Amino acid sequence: MAAVLEASLATPFFSSKPHTTNFPSKFHTFPSKLTLRNTHRSSSAANASLSPSSPQDPNPNTQSNSDSTRDRQRTVRLAWEKLVRWSRSWRSKAKTDVLERTNKVVVLGGGSFGTAMAAHVAERKAQLEVMMLVRDPQVCFSINERHCNCKYFPDHRLPENVVATIDAKSALLGADYCLHAVPVQFSASFLESVAEYVDPGLPFISLSKGLELNTLRMMAQIIPQALRNPRQPFVALSGPSFALELMNKLPTAMVVASKDKKLANTVQQLLASSHLRISTSSDVTGVEIAGALKNVLAIAAGIVEGMNLGNNSMAALVSQGCSEIRWLATKMGAKPTTITGLSGTGDIMLTCFVNLSRNRTVGVRLGSGEKLENILNSMNQVAEGVSTAGAVIALAQKYNVKMPVLTAVARIIDNELTPKKAVFELKKYETSQYIIMSTSCFLTAACKTFVYQFFSPLCF
Repeated sequence: MAAVLEASLATPFFSSKPHTTNFPSKFHTFPSKLTLRNTHRSSSAANASLSPSSPQDPNPNTQSNSDSTRDRQRTVRLAWEKLVRWSRSWRSKAKTDVLERTNKVVVLGGGSFGTAMAAHVAERKAQLEVMMLVRDPQVCFSINERHCNCKYFPDHRLPENVVATIDAKSALLGADYCLHAVPVQFSASFLESVAEYVDPGLPFISLSKGLELNTLRMMAQIIPQALRNPRQPFVALSGPSFALELMNKLPTAMVVASKDKKLANTVQQLLASSHLRISTSSDVTGVEIAGALKNVLAIAAGIVEGMNLGNNSMAALVSQGCSEIRWLATKMGAKPTTITGLSGTGDIMLTCFVNLSRNRTVGVRLGSGEKLENILNSMNQVAEGVSTAGAVIALAQKYNVKMPVLTAVARIIDNELTPKKAVFELKKYETSQYIIMSTSCFLTAACKTFVYQFFSPLCF
C-alpha cells in the first residue's frame, strides 16, 4: 500500500504518461482490516519501546494535553496583560486640562437625557457650574430646591452644582460648552429665539436624534443655520445610552463626532469618566443618520412585539432595517463602518430590543391596536421616531433607495396602513425580491454557461 502511494505521489498529476499504474484501481487487492490493525499495533509497540518516557507514563497524551492547555492559558494571559498595559499608558497620557479650565456648562432642555448628562458632567468637577435651561417652572423649582427633576427622575438626587433657570440670557452667559437636548422638531425655533445670547465660539454638543420633518435637516445643519453662524462649533453625541442607566452610573459607551478633530478630542476629555467611555469620529453624517433612523426602526420592532409575531420575525425585520439604514447613510456620504459600529448597530440593538425605549413602546402599543393619537397624549416624553418617520419617504426618494420597512412605519403613522396590512405587504415584497434575485442569478448563470460553451473550443 505504501509503495503504491509513494509511486502515485512521485508522478506529476498532469503527466503525459498513462495513470493506470499510479493509482490503485478496483482490480488492486487492498490489505484486510485485520492486517491493518495488526500493523498499527506493531508500529505503536515499536514506538513505545523507543520512547524513554513510556515506562513512567502509560498515557503520553495526558502530558501533551496539559502542556497545550498551559500554553494556551499563557498566551491568553499575556494578551490580556498587554491590553491592560496599553490602556493604562493611554489613560496616563490623556490630558485633563480641558476639565480644569472649564467653569460653566449649559444644558438646553430639561428632559430625561439632558438631566442625566447634566448630572454626569456636574459630577466630573465639584467646582463646575452646570446650568439647565428649562421651560417648566415646576421642574426649575424642583431642581433648585429639592435637587431632583420631579418630572423625570423624582427619586434621583442631582449634584449640588446643578442649577436650573428659565432665563436664556443668564443660562448662556459665560458658558464654555453647551449641551443641546431640545427635541429636533422644536430646535430651530428655540435656537432662533436665543441666538442673540449665544457666543459665536460656543461649542454645541447635540444630544438630539432625528431629522427635521419638512426640511430633512440634521442637527449639524439646524444649529448653525438657526444661530445664523455657519462656523458655530458642532459636535454630535450618540450611541447606545438610556438616561436611567446613565443616572445609575452603569457602564456606558458613546461616540462624539465632529469635523474638527481637536474639538472632538476636547469633548471626549470633558465627558469621559470611569463609567462612560467616549470614542471619537469624524463621520458626523453617519452618526446622525444612524441615530435618527434607529428610532423609526425601533417603532417597527415594537409593532412586531405588539403583534406577537415572534423572535424569528423580529430578527428578520431588524436585520432588514439595518440594511436600509446602511444603504441610505452611505448614499448620503456616511462610512459603512460607522453604521456597523457603536453609534449605528449598537444604538439600534439597544433601542429595538429593550423595553426602556420610548420609540419601541410606541410600536408595541400600535401593534396591540391602540391609536397613535392616544399613545402620544399619554406620554410625557417625545418619541422622535414618530416625526422622523415622515422624513424617511422623502429621503428614500431623494437618494433613490428602497426602504420597505422604514417606509411601512411612516405609512402606519400617517394612518395609511394598518400594522397587519403592513406585515402582509412586506411579506409580498420579500417574496418578490427573492423571485427577482433568483431569476437574476439564473440568467447570470445561463449567460456564463453560454459564454463558456461558445468560447471554450476557441481557447482549447
